[in-house]
Amino acid sequence: MEELIKFLQKVREEKPLVHNITNTVVTNFTANGLLALGASPVMAYAPEEAADMAKIASSLVLNIGTLTEQIVESMLMAGRAANLYDKPVILDPVGAGATPYRTKTAQRILNEINVSILRGNAAEIANVAGESWEIKGVDAGEEQGDVISLAVTAAQKLNTVVVITGKEDVVTDGKNTCIIANGHPILTRVTGTGCLLSSVIGAFAGVGKDLLTASTAAVAFYGIAAEKAAKQTIEQGPGSFQVEFLNQLSMVTANDLKIGASVRTITE
Repeated sequence: MEELIKFLQKVREEKPLVHNITNTVVTNFTANGLLALGASPVMAYAPEEAADMAKIASSLVLNIGTLTEQIVESMLMAGRAANLYDKPVILDPVGAGATPYRTKTAQRILNEINVSILRGNAAEIANVAGESWEIKGVDAGEEQGDVISLAVTAAQKLNTVVVITGKEDVVTDGKNTCIIANGHPILTRVTGTGCLLSSVIGAFAGVGKDLLTASTAAVAFYGIAAEKAAKQTIEQGPGSFQVEFLNQLSMVTANDLKIGASVRTITE
Protein backbone atom coordinates (compact mmCIF):
# COMPACT_ATOMS: atom_id res chain seq x y z
CA MET A 1 0.00 0.00 0.00
CA GLU A 2 2.85 2.39 0.76
CA GLU A 3 4.07 2.07 -2.83
CA LEU A 4 0.64 3.10 -4.13
CA ILE A 5 0.64 6.15 -1.86
CA LYS A 6 4.11 7.16 -3.02
CA PHE A 7 2.93 7.30 -6.62
CA LEU A 8 0.06 9.65 -5.75
CA GLN A 9 2.40 11.87 -3.76
CA LYS A 10 4.92 11.97 -6.60
CA VAL A 11 2.25 12.93 -9.15
CA ARG A 12 1.21 15.89 -7.04
CA GLU A 13 4.79 16.90 -6.30
CA GLU A 14 6.20 16.52 -9.82
CA LYS A 15 3.10 17.54 -11.85
CA PRO A 16 4.03 15.31 -14.82
CA LEU A 17 3.35 16.61 -18.32
CA VAL A 18 0.98 14.12 -19.98
CA HIS A 19 0.88 14.32 -23.78
CA ASN A 20 -2.56 13.22 -24.93
CA ILE A 21 -3.49 12.37 -28.50
CA THR A 22 -7.04 11.54 -27.58
CA ASN A 23 -10.52 11.67 -29.05
CA THR A 24 -12.55 14.80 -29.64
CA VAL A 25 -15.38 13.67 -27.38
CA VAL A 26 -13.28 13.73 -24.20
CA THR A 27 -10.58 16.36 -24.68
CA ASN A 28 -11.95 18.94 -22.23
CA PHE A 29 -12.90 16.37 -19.58
CA THR A 30 -9.49 14.73 -19.84
CA ALA A 31 -7.63 18.02 -19.48
CA ASN A 32 -9.71 19.08 -16.48
CA GLY A 33 -9.35 15.67 -14.85
CA LEU A 34 -5.58 15.73 -15.15
CA LEU A 35 -5.44 19.28 -13.80
CA ALA A 36 -7.65 18.29 -10.87
CA LEU A 37 -5.37 15.37 -10.08
CA GLY A 38 -2.34 17.66 -10.09
CA ALA A 39 -0.80 16.66 -13.41
CA SER A 40 -0.21 18.90 -16.42
CA PRO A 41 -2.14 18.02 -19.62
CA VAL A 42 -1.18 18.88 -23.18
CA MET A 43 -3.08 17.96 -26.33
CA ALA A 44 -0.81 18.08 -29.38
CA TYR A 45 -2.23 16.37 -32.47
CA ALA A 46 -0.39 17.96 -35.39
CA PRO A 47 2.22 15.76 -37.10
CA GLU A 48 4.48 18.82 -37.21
CA GLU A 49 4.86 18.84 -33.41
CA ALA A 50 3.70 15.45 -32.11
CA ALA A 51 7.22 14.02 -31.84
CA ASP A 52 8.64 17.17 -30.26
CA MET A 53 5.93 17.20 -27.61
CA ALA A 54 6.40 13.52 -26.83
CA LYS A 55 10.11 14.21 -26.32
CA ILE A 56 9.51 16.71 -23.53
CA ALA A 57 6.48 15.04 -21.92
CA SER A 58 6.60 12.66 -18.96
CA SER A 59 4.32 10.19 -20.75
CA LEU A 60 2.29 9.74 -23.92
CA VAL A 61 -1.35 8.62 -24.06
CA LEU A 62 -2.76 7.41 -27.39
CA ASN A 63 -6.54 7.09 -27.64
CA ILE A 64 -8.16 5.89 -30.88
CA GLY A 65 -11.70 7.07 -30.12
CA THR A 66 -12.07 9.39 -33.12
CA LEU A 67 -9.62 8.27 -35.77
CA THR A 68 -8.37 9.95 -38.92
CA GLU A 69 -5.33 9.06 -41.00
CA GLN A 70 -3.58 12.24 -39.85
CA ILE A 71 -4.25 11.37 -36.20
CA VAL A 72 -2.81 7.90 -36.75
CA GLU A 73 0.29 9.43 -38.34
CA SER A 74 0.70 11.75 -35.36
CA MET A 75 0.30 8.85 -32.93
CA LEU A 76 3.00 6.84 -34.65
CA MET A 77 5.38 9.79 -34.80
CA ALA A 78 4.80 10.63 -31.15
CA GLY A 79 5.11 6.97 -30.16
CA ARG A 80 8.46 6.58 -31.89
CA ALA A 81 9.76 9.71 -30.16
CA ALA A 82 8.49 8.51 -26.78
CA ASN A 83 10.24 5.19 -27.30
CA LEU A 84 13.45 6.93 -28.33
CA TYR A 85 13.48 9.06 -25.18
CA ASP A 86 12.27 6.26 -22.87
CA LYS A 87 8.88 7.79 -22.08
CA PRO A 88 6.01 5.43 -21.19
CA VAL A 89 3.32 5.02 -23.86
CA ILE A 90 -0.26 4.24 -22.83
CA LEU A 91 -2.66 2.96 -25.49
CA ASP A 92 -6.45 3.09 -25.12
CA PRO A 93 -7.89 1.05 -28.03
CA VAL A 94 -11.38 2.56 -27.90
CA GLY A 95 -13.87 0.42 -29.79
CA ALA A 96 -11.34 -2.13 -31.03
CA GLY A 97 -13.40 -4.93 -32.49
CA ALA A 98 -16.29 -2.66 -33.49
CA THR A 99 -14.83 -2.06 -36.96
CA PRO A 100 -11.85 -3.58 -38.79
CA TYR A 101 -10.24 -0.12 -39.07
CA ARG A 102 -10.18 0.40 -35.31
CA THR A 103 -8.84 -3.06 -34.64
CA LYS A 104 -6.15 -2.82 -37.31
CA THR A 105 -5.10 0.64 -36.12
CA ALA A 106 -4.69 -0.53 -32.52
CA GLN A 107 -2.73 -3.56 -33.67
CA ARG A 108 -0.59 -1.41 -35.95
CA ILE A 109 0.34 0.86 -33.04
CA LEU A 110 1.21 -2.18 -30.93
CA ASN A 111 3.32 -3.60 -33.75
CA GLU A 112 5.21 -0.38 -34.50
CA ILE A 113 5.44 1.21 -31.05
CA ASN A 114 6.65 -0.18 -27.74
CA VAL A 115 3.44 0.28 -25.75
CA SER A 116 4.08 0.32 -22.00
CA ILE A 117 0.48 0.01 -20.81
CA LEU A 118 -2.65 -1.12 -22.67
CA ARG A 119 -5.93 -0.05 -21.03
CA GLY A 120 -9.42 -0.93 -22.16
CA ASN A 121 -12.52 -2.93 -21.41
CA ALA A 122 -12.51 -6.69 -21.85
CA ALA A 123 -13.88 -6.62 -25.40
CA GLU A 124 -11.30 -4.08 -26.58
CA ILE A 125 -8.36 -5.93 -25.06
CA ALA A 126 -9.60 -9.27 -26.39
CA ASN A 127 -9.99 -7.99 -29.93
CA VAL A 128 -6.58 -6.32 -29.94
CA ALA A 129 -5.00 -9.51 -28.62
CA GLY A 130 -6.81 -11.72 -31.13
CA GLU A 131 -9.16 -13.32 -28.60
CA SER A 132 -12.92 -13.73 -29.03
CA TRP A 133 -15.21 -11.32 -27.14
CA GLU A 134 -18.45 -9.49 -27.91
CA ILE A 135 -18.47 -5.71 -28.46
CA LYS A 136 -21.32 -3.30 -29.11
CA GLY A 137 -20.30 0.11 -30.44
CA VAL A 138 -17.39 1.20 -28.27
CA ASP A 139 -18.71 -0.49 -25.14
CA ALA A 140 -18.02 -4.00 -23.87
CA GLY A 141 -20.70 -6.62 -24.04
CA GLU A 142 -21.58 -8.72 -21.02
CA GLU A 143 -18.56 -10.51 -19.63
CA GLN A 144 -18.32 -13.89 -21.32
CA GLY A 145 -15.22 -15.41 -19.81
CA ASP A 146 -12.41 -15.17 -17.32
CA VAL A 147 -11.26 -11.55 -17.41
CA ILE A 148 -8.19 -12.27 -15.30
CA SER A 149 -7.08 -15.01 -17.68
CA LEU A 150 -7.74 -12.70 -20.63
CA ALA A 151 -5.63 -9.95 -19.10
CA VAL A 152 -2.72 -12.27 -18.33
CA THR A 153 -2.84 -13.81 -21.82
CA ALA A 154 -2.90 -10.36 -23.45
CA ALA A 155 -0.02 -9.09 -21.30
CA GLN A 156 2.11 -12.10 -22.20
CA LYS A 157 1.19 -12.04 -25.88
CA LEU A 158 1.69 -8.29 -26.30
CA ASN A 159 4.57 -7.90 -23.82
CA THR A 160 2.97 -5.01 -21.97
CA VAL A 161 1.15 -4.14 -18.76
CA VAL A 162 -2.57 -4.68 -19.36
CA VAL A 163 -5.36 -2.89 -17.49
CA ILE A 164 -8.89 -4.22 -18.02
CA THR A 165 -11.62 -2.15 -16.41
CA GLY A 166 -15.03 -3.50 -15.47
CA LYS A 167 -16.97 -4.49 -12.35
CA GLU A 168 -13.55 -5.21 -10.92
CA ASP A 169 -10.42 -3.89 -12.56
CA VAL A 170 -7.49 -6.13 -13.46
CA VAL A 171 -3.89 -4.93 -13.77
CA THR A 172 -1.21 -7.40 -14.83
CA ASP A 173 2.24 -7.68 -16.38
CA GLY A 174 1.59 -11.33 -17.25
CA LYS A 175 3.21 -12.62 -14.05
CA ASN A 176 1.90 -10.47 -11.24
CA THR A 177 -1.74 -9.46 -11.18
CA CYS A 178 -3.69 -6.97 -9.06
CA ILE A 179 -7.46 -6.92 -8.74
CA ILE A 180 -8.98 -3.57 -7.75
CA ALA A 181 -12.54 -3.43 -6.43
CA ASN A 182 -12.89 0.34 -6.13
CA GLY A 183 -15.21 2.44 -8.30
CA HIS A 184 -18.93 2.99 -8.84
CA PRO A 185 -21.40 1.95 -11.58
CA ILE A 186 -22.32 5.59 -12.32
CA LEU A 187 -18.95 5.96 -14.05
CA THR A 188 -20.51 4.14 -17.01
CA ARG A 189 -23.14 6.90 -17.36
CA VAL A 190 -20.61 9.67 -18.01
CA THR A 191 -18.81 9.63 -21.33
CA GLY A 192 -15.04 9.72 -21.22
CA THR A 193 -14.45 8.26 -17.78
CA GLY A 194 -12.49 5.34 -19.22
CA CYS A 195 -10.52 7.67 -21.47
CA LEU A 196 -9.68 9.94 -18.55
CA LEU A 197 -8.55 6.91 -16.55
CA SER A 198 -6.07 6.06 -19.30
CA SER A 199 -4.64 9.57 -19.01
CA VAL A 200 -4.55 9.37 -15.21
CA ILE A 201 -2.60 6.13 -15.60
CA GLY A 202 -0.31 8.11 -17.90
CA ALA A 203 0.27 10.65 -15.12
CA PHE A 204 1.17 7.95 -12.60
CA ALA A 205 3.37 6.13 -15.13
CA GLY A 206 5.19 9.40 -15.79
CA VAL A 207 6.66 9.55 -12.28
CA GLY A 208 8.06 6.03 -11.79
CA LYS A 209 9.44 3.00 -13.59
CA ASP A 210 7.30 0.35 -11.86
CA LEU A 211 4.40 0.42 -14.32
CA LEU A 212 2.42 -2.37 -12.65
CA THR A 213 2.37 -0.44 -9.36
CA ALA A 214 1.80 2.87 -11.13
CA SER A 215 -1.23 1.47 -12.95
CA THR A 216 -2.61 -0.15 -9.80
CA ALA A 217 -2.22 3.07 -7.84
CA ALA A 218 -3.92 5.09 -10.58
CA VAL A 219 -6.88 2.71 -10.87
CA ALA A 220 -7.39 2.48 -7.10
CA PHE A 221 -7.12 6.26 -6.69
CA TYR A 222 -9.57 6.82 -9.55
CA GLY A 223 -12.06 4.35 -8.10
CA ILE A 224 -11.93 5.98 -4.66
CA ALA A 225 -12.57 9.40 -6.22
CA ALA A 226 -15.60 7.92 -7.99
CA GLU A 227 -16.92 6.38 -4.78
CA LYS A 228 -16.63 9.66 -2.90
CA ALA A 229 -18.23 11.63 -5.74
CA ALA A 230 -21.11 9.17 -6.01
CA LYS A 231 -21.76 9.41 -2.29
CA GLN A 232 -21.90 13.19 -2.50
CA THR A 233 -24.32 13.22 -5.47
CA ILE A 234 -26.33 10.04 -4.91
CA GLU A 235 -29.71 11.69 -5.60
CA GLN A 236 -28.58 14.16 -8.27
CA GLY A 237 -27.64 12.09 -11.34
CA PRO A 238 -24.65 11.80 -13.68
CA GLY A 239 -24.29 15.51 -14.44
CA SER A 240 -23.70 16.40 -10.81
CA PHE A 241 -21.54 13.32 -10.41
CA GLN A 242 -19.26 14.44 -13.25
CA VAL A 243 -18.61 17.81 -11.63
CA GLU A 244 -18.10 16.32 -8.17
CA PHE A 245 -15.83 13.65 -9.63
CA LEU A 246 -13.47 16.37 -10.85
CA ASN A 247 -13.58 17.85 -7.36
CA GLN A 248 -12.72 14.52 -5.77
CA LEU A 249 -9.81 13.90 -8.13
CA SER A 250 -8.22 16.93 -6.50
CA MET A 251 -9.32 16.05 -2.96
CA VAL A 252 -8.52 12.34 -2.53
CA THR A 253 -5.60 12.14 -0.12
CA ALA A 254 -2.86 9.62 0.55
CA ASN A 255 -4.79 8.63 3.66
CA ASP A 256 -7.93 8.02 1.60
CA LEU A 257 -5.89 5.70 -0.59
CA LYS A 258 -4.41 3.94 2.44
CA ILE A 259 -7.80 3.37 4.05
CA GLY A 260 -10.00 2.91 1.00
CA ALA A 261 -7.97 1.05 -1.63
CA SER A 262 -9.41 -2.42 -2.23
CA VAL A 263 -6.53 -4.28 -3.91
CA ARG A 264 -5.66 -7.93 -3.87
CA THR A 265 -2.65 -9.49 -5.54
CA ILE A 266 -2.23 -12.74 -7.45
CA THR A 267 1.29 -13.93 -8.20
CA GLU A 268 1.96 -16.84 -10.55
